[in-house]
Order: sequence, then structure tokens, then C-alpha cells
Amino acid sequence: MRILRLLIVVSIAISSTLAMAADAARQTDVCVYGSTPAGIAAAVSAAKAGRSVLLVEPTDHIGGMLTSGLSHTDFRSFEALTGFFLDFAQRVDADYVARYGADSEQVVAAFRGTHGEPSVNLRILQQMLAEYPAIQTLKQLVLEEVATTDSQLGRRRIVSATFAGPDGQSQQIDARAFIDASYEGDLLAAAGECYHVGRESRSQYGEPMAGNPQGQADGQVQGYNLRLIMTTDTTNMREPVQPAGYNRDDFVDVLQAFESGKLKHVFASDRSGIYRAHAPGMPNDKADINDTPHAAVRLSMPDINDAYPDGDRATRAKIVAAHYAYNLGLLYFLQHDAAVPPAIREDARRWGFCRDEFPGTAGIPPQLYIREARRMVGQHVFTARDTEQADGDARAVLHRDSIAIGDYVHNCHGTGRTGSRFDGQHEGEFYKKVPPYQIPYGVIVPAVTENLLVPVACSASHFGFGALRLEPIWSSLGQAAGCAAAIAIEQDLPVQAIDVPHLQQRLHADGSATIYVTDVPPDSEDFAALQWWGTRGGLHGLAPAKQPRPKSLGSQYNAAFPGHAAELDNPVTDALHKRWLTLLPADTTIPDTASKQARRDWIRAAWRHSVAGN
Repeated sequence: MRILRLLIVVSIAISSTLAMAADAARQTDVCVYGSTPAGIAAAVSAAKAGRSVLLVEPTDHIGGMLTSGLSHTDFRSFEALTGFFLDFAQRVDADYVARYGADSEQVVAAFRGTHGEPSVNLRILQQMLAEYPAIQTLKQLVLEEVATTDSQLGRRRIVSATFAGPDGQSQQIDARAFIDASYEGDLLAAAGECYHVGRESRSQYGEPMAGNPQGQADGQVQGYNLRLIMTTDTTNMREPVQPAGYNRDDFVDVLQAFESGKLKHVFASDRSGIYRAHAPGMPNDKADINDTPHAAVRLSMPDINDAYPDGDRATRAKIVAAHYAYNLGLLYFLQHDAAVPPAIREDARRWGFCRDEFPGTAGIPPQLYIREARRMVGQHVFTARDTEQADGDARAVLHRDSIAIGDYVHNCHGTGRTGSRFDGQHEGEFYKKVPPYQIPYGVIVPAVTENLLVPVACSASHFGFGALRLEPIWSSLGQAAGCAAAIAIEQDLPVQAIDVPHLQQRLHADGSATIYVTDVPPDSEDFAALQWWGTRGGLHGLAPAKQPRPKSLGSQYNAAFPGHAAELDNPVTDALHKRWLTLLPADTTIPDTASKQARRDWIRAAWRHSVAGN
């Protein structure tokens, strides 16, 4: 009996100890919320700098959209891919080479590793995280609340964040720095930072394409949809089934678009279809299926999203469920309903989900593509002005505090709808081409919170966000955020006060660009020096504003953007020498004999005297 009582006492003691351990706060240097590509890049960057990291993911799936169907990566030229994302893409490419051979069709389709299958992308990201024991990944923890305290100079500081687990228990995390890498911006909102949802007016930031048709602000956000991964390979095909709650009456009106000739296909790479099968295709006969811009019938549903950014869990779940019901229900109708013309129906049935993708969710991506939610109002609001072409120059306006680059267009799939889902059109859709651009540090820096960085729901207008909301760019911003967090911890400084040139120097050393250059890649011995010099303004003025159109590589991809080469073998003219001298740091001198030597030697000397020797 005494033994039994003793065992009971010991059991109670052990249970109490385990409960206390479960409820105890976890300590770390950096807490990253959201294992999006930006979140993973931030975690890796901070760990490289010797910091401990807790990477907290609200779902049971890491990688964000990069592992949830967005495999047709949004960028324009390969020269814009640097840092973490380039490393990731090169690893994906090497994986295909190792498994199929360098000359295989899979390697060609992988498009230098930028068109990897979601399962491959997931495996590579897991490997990248596993290389750093300082990173611990915690899944299925949803942010509940943030505790803050007032700091100096009117700032606040995050003390801890509390997350809810699937079992109902809470987990508190105490960290010295926090990074909100979620698509929704939940951490920044909980911390009390100012943010915006919807479109600003044209007058707010002087953006000609802002606002509604009258130029006024509204609460509309860009449309969401699924990024399905589908195949025509019957040996790997999983046939779509009727989704729960399916009602054919919800989709009958789509037949009018086929009868009128506005639509000719269900799947197409252009606006003749609804389900956009991105070209070129992916490895192993797969395709990334997306919304089709300007098509008669769309997958994205911008008319039901506006409550999502600030919505509670139930509101968001309802909106997400509506997208799944529409995207999957419309597909089932077009593949199976007898009212669909047989030729259209049979052509659509050539496509199915993939047996080897998303096995836990029957071949359906586990995440909805949240193109836009909250946008922080931080130290620098990224707007149309940040991508304007500099006067008389091939390059965009200079940002000496740049921490990342982008090469894409301002784009939005629409924020509202006129007419019905099958006979109307999207309102608020835009696509504006701009030269490659720089992204200032202030875009990820909050106005008030001194130990928070926000690389995804970053500081931008609705129009400006359309040029930032791309996984390679978010990854670069995440890499910069992880590095900046490490510097702030090392030097015990608010993120608003760190030395941006020091941050840039670390990013350059890690192969991440702060200005677009087409002929000096990250593996060049001149990369760091040239990035430093270009970010000081040394590459502006080298090429005239008018440039030929870049050569197309298919789809949105093109060859290097003209007028953005450094041409390091060219001589430094007297005029260029004189101008470059004005860009040097105050305590740096270059001998007059430097004139007429190669640009490479001039820049190396300047960098050596002002940066490398420090």
C-alpha cells in the first residue's frame, strides 16, 4: 500500500513538472513568426550570425506558397535572384541534376531551380533549416497575443508572444528580437504597429494608378485563389472528386462564356481558358495552375476577401473555405457535368491532381494564396516613386539605404468585381512595367516597435506592394531582417538605429544584392565591392534612359535588363573619375592616377580603402 501511495505521489510530481515545463516560457534570441520563404530566410540569416532562433509556424506545413503550389516563380530576369533565394534555387537545380542527369528534361523544366515541384521545394527548405541546429521549428502554434513595454524615445518593445497550440495549451516565447514573416501581418498588428488594409487614394502618395476608379481610397484587397499543381500524366494522376457541399447550380452560368466564345478551354496558358496552366511547364509533366489575368472567368475572388486581413479565425476560415469551394467546385462541374459540351468536358478531364504532391490533403494545396493582407506603415512606405526611372538614366531612382532588389512589374489581379462571377470583370487590376528597383531598409522597419522587423506584410502602398509581393523579393527582405535582428542584438540597439551600411556589408558578403547588376553575379570576387559602390550611386549615369526591350525567354521571363551592366573592363574616363570622387566616403582618397584604369581596379581600390580595411 505504501509503495502504491509512493508511486501515486511520484506520478503526480512528474505530471506537475511536465505541466510546468509545458507552460514555461521558451527563451530565444530571435522569434520568427511564419515559415514562409521570407521567414525561413530570416531564420537562416539570423542563425548564420550566431543567434538562436525559434521559427513558429501556425500550420503543420512549412514553406508558405513555395511549397503550396506557387512553383512558377515570379521574377523577370535571373540576374535579380541573389542571396537566400538564389541559394535555394541552385540547390533545387542540383537535386534534379543528381536524380535525373544534367541533360534531362526534368532539369530543363526546373528552369535553373525556379520551377521546382512543391515536394522538392519542401525537401530543400527542410534541408536548409536542418543545417543550423540553432533553429528550432515549432508548428501548429497560432499567435494569441503580444506583451509589450514602453521604451525610450517614445518607442515600445515586445517582451513576449503567446501562441495557442492544437491541444489548447498556450506557449509563451520570450525573445530579444521578433520577425513577422506571416502573409497576414498578425504579429505587427498584435504589437500595436500602424498598418493599412485596402487601397489608398491617388492623392495620399501621389500615385496615378492608386485608389478606385474615382481615385478614392477603399478597403478592397487583392484577390486570392488556389495555386493547384496538376498533371496530364495518367500514371501519376489523382482524379478530382466532388467537393463537400457541391451544388451544380452555383456553376451553371459559366456555360454562357463558352457559348459566347469568350472561353474556348478550361485549361490554357492564355485568357482563352479559366485555369491558367503556366508555361513553361514544371518537371515531371506538372503545371502550376493559377488565375488568368483579364480572362472572362477567373479563379481569384477579390469580392469576398476584404474582411480577411483583420478577421478572426472563424472569419478567415469561412473566406478560405469559400475559395476552396469555388476553385474546386468549378473544376468538378467543368469536368463532369453533362451540360458542359462534351469536347470541353473531355479536354478538361485530361488534367488531374498529382498523386505525389500534397498527399495529406488529397493532392490539393494546403494553403490559399494570400496575395495581400495588412501592410505596415513603417519608416519608409514603398510607393510608385520608388520604382520610377531616374532622370536621364536606365536605372530606377537610387536608394542608398537599399537592402534588397526587385525585378518585376507592379501588378494586381483585381480588388473587386463588376457584374456576376461569370459575366462580369475584375476592377482594380493593373500591370505596370518598371526597370529593376532597390528596396530601402525602412520598408521592413516599424515606426515604433524597436525589436520587430516585418519583411512580408511590409511597409508599402497598395500599388507599391504590387511590386514587392513576390517570394524571391520577400526572401531577400527576410534575409535582411534576420541579419538586421542579429546586428540589433549584438549592439543592443533598436532596429531603427542600426548602421545600414554595416547591414549592407553583411548582406553583400552573404551574396545578397542591394542594386541590380547584370554582369557581376554573387559568386564573383568583385560582387561585394561593386554592390557597395553601386549602392553609393556609382552605377547610375553609366547608361542612357532609352534602352532596347530585353529579349524574352518565354512567359514573363526575359534576359538581363539592358543598361544595367557594370562593364568592369571599361576604362574610367576623366569625367567619370571626377564624378566618382564625389561619391567616396569623406575619409577616402583615390590617387589622380586612378583615372583611365579599368573600372574594376578603381572600384576595388575605393572599396579596399573605405570598407575592406575597416
